[in-house]
Amino acid sequence: MPINIQNIEAATRENRLGAITGYHGTIKDLVSKATCCSLKNRERCFSQTSACSAGCAQGYLSGIVDAAIVNHAPIGCASDAVYGNTTNKWGEKIRGWKHTNIRLISTNMTEEDTVFGASEKLKEGIREAVRRFHPKAIFITSSCVSGVIGEDIKSIIDELQAEIPIPLAPVFCEGFKSKVWASGFDAAFHAILTKIVKPSEKKTNKVNMINFRGSAKEEISRILAELDLEPVFVAPFSTVEELSKMSESAATISICGTLGSYLGNGLEEQYGVPYVKSLQPHGIAGFESWLRELGKVTGKESEAEAYLKEQKKKIEPELAEIREKLNGYKVVVGMGPSFGHNYIRIIKELGAEVVWGATWHFDQHYDHGTCPESSRKLSEEETNLPVSVGDQQNFELLNLLNRLKPDIYISRHGGSAVWATKMGIASVMVADEYSAFGFQGLLDFGYRLIDMVTNRSLAKNLAKRVKLPYTDWWLNQDSFSLLKEEVV
Repeated sequence: MPINIQNIEAATRENRLGAITGYHGTIKDLVSKATCCSLKNRERCFSQTSACSAGCAQGYLSGIVDAAIVNHAPIGCASDAVYGNTTNKWGEKIRGWKHTNIRLISTNMTEEDTVFGASEKLKEGIREAVRRFHPKAIFITSSCVSGVIGEDIKSIIDELQAEIPIPLAPVFCEGFKSKVWASGFDAAFHAILTKIVKPSEKKTNKVNMINFRGSAKEEISRILAELDLEPVFVAPFSTVEELSKMSESAATISICGTLGSYLGNGLEEQYGVPYVKSLQPHGIAGFESWLRELGKVTGKESEAEAYLKEQKKKIEPELAEIREKLNGYKVVVGMGPSFGHNYIRIIKELGAEVVWGATWHFDQHYDHGTCPESSRKLSEEETNLPVSVGDQQNFELLNLLNRLKPDIYISRHGGSAVWATKMGIASVMVADEYSAFGFQGLLDFGYRLIDMVTNRSLAKNLAKRVKLPYTDWWLNQDSFSLLKEEVV
């Protein structure tokens, strides 16, 4: 489905990419059914708290250094600002910047507003954002409440646009519209594509690097310099002006297939900026795929190959030692789909055995029309890994971990990793998207895993003292007994 920037909002991942949040089977079955369009979602007859697409949209947009957000919602929907401010502070620290708070205003919708509407509150909030922050753009995020009462956010913005001479971008990210919280990233990128990006006046040697917090900024700058390219980190810690010029770039790359699909393909479709469709740049195969594809679309293939050959040779002795130390350890992976399926490959590169792969959702295809590269790569291997899909349902994960009893649990969600630790399982929380990035990153991640299995005192001590909220009755059930059958 082409990305239509004439629409005021992005289609959800369920409608656009056939995304699912319920599945239990194997990687070969998952990819086979997705490829032939026969994969069906399995609903749950019980579900715990998940995440919200509005949080993804607001958290991501709040990192743009000279923009502001007006959240048209009850004050509780602005609670994500605490996390956004924390990650913003971390990103500023690694760049040597002075700390500033994120720029977010809530319209504080009340029960009365759900009856009579809150258009005046929204107008007041936008004007206050201009007065308080003097931003170069304002993103107006919707909510379940403003969506349910049918608040006409677009008309309100159109009315104020003549008064306020900066882009006012609506972000339709109501949580009830999608069970896939990554739909919030798409809503944020749709707002950027429709209201911020301008047609190109020239072409440059810059590369749009779609990421979260950009901790490897200096390393990526050095790597791309080998190809005579310059990265522009999108979108946190970029400026509105930098985002407006993304159409001038030589290519777009991403640290995450889930994150990058909408903007990368949108820039390619609308402005002819090639989007690198590869594995994520984690580990050996991922980094080689990523850099080779970038070299291919920018005419720098020989430079890419020379760099890869030189760097890969350097890590071979250390990698062999790490593989020997991690051989025999069993691992369960629980992450978002792109990170999850890429990290399964990384664990295998490090010599450990992955016994299960759980992902928070699964896109049957990306916006360029093919099944995710990381998933296809796994399905082509001889082993048929058991996998599951669930929107971070801890009751399934704890049951699964109790049954499999792995040596290590690797997750990209703090609310998941902590429970594994309480069960006595050494767990690794991959907070930084650049963990295991490239060849050296793979070595560093390998040493991190060795440290975890060498000293398990934290997990062991917690397990002795913590009583899990799940009874033996549940832990003895089949992990996926509450998944309904596929809807035909």
